[in-house]
Amino acid sequence: MIELQNASKVFATPQGDVRALDDATLRIDDGEFVAICGPSGCGKSTLLSLAGSLALPTCGTVTVAGQPISQLSPAERAAFRADNLGFVFQLFHLLPYLTVVDNVVLAATARTRATARQRAEELLVRFGLGDRLAHRPGELSVGQRQRVAMARALLNRPRLLLADEPTGNLDSENAAAVLDLLAEYQAEGGTILLVTHETDAAERAMRRVNMSEGRIRPS
Repeated sequence: MIELQNASKVFATPQGDVRALDDATLRIDDGEFVAICGPSGCGKSTLLSLAGSLALPTCGTVTVAGQPISQLSPAERAAFRADNLGFVFQLFHLLPYLTVVDNVVLAATARTRATARQRAEELLVRFGLGDRLAHRPGELSVGQRQRVAMARALLNRPRLLLADEPTGNLDSENAAAVLDLLAEYQAEGGTILLVTHETDAAERAMRRVNMSEGRIRPS
């Protein structure tokens, strides 16, 4: 599903080049749930951005679902993400002026638009938000907002879910609920790449990959 071969990402700054990811080689197979762990600034989110085709490697290769990401145009990468990937972030990125269900439907692609509202409502009911469909994000708890973000990420039935600190803003009860939803997605055949610095979240994964100073370290 995901394969990085000697992938590096270098950012130019006024103070000089910063190597955010350094010669990373990693393979994640279909159906795996993998946690990327390490302190802030170690390169976890950069690796996730490369795996999600949100950024391109400075050198090396990144292949996702059989697609060499660097060979795709920006428009092709956007279409590839919409058809194959779902994203969940620590900050929920919900639009405050839209209802809960409309925030989820917003992720629909041309392929899923006809059934998007029904699918969104089904997911929200499944996630315990059936009585919140017409609410706006500001009327929800933090945990409820993250469940809305999860529903949006799963709307198009992605093959791969990329989660960047999805429990970082949640209390233990809501964090466990989100991790349960991730486990359900994997049990249904999905692949998960989870970035976290939280032990409880990492322990839910099948495999843990440790990072520091931009490099993948032996477990």
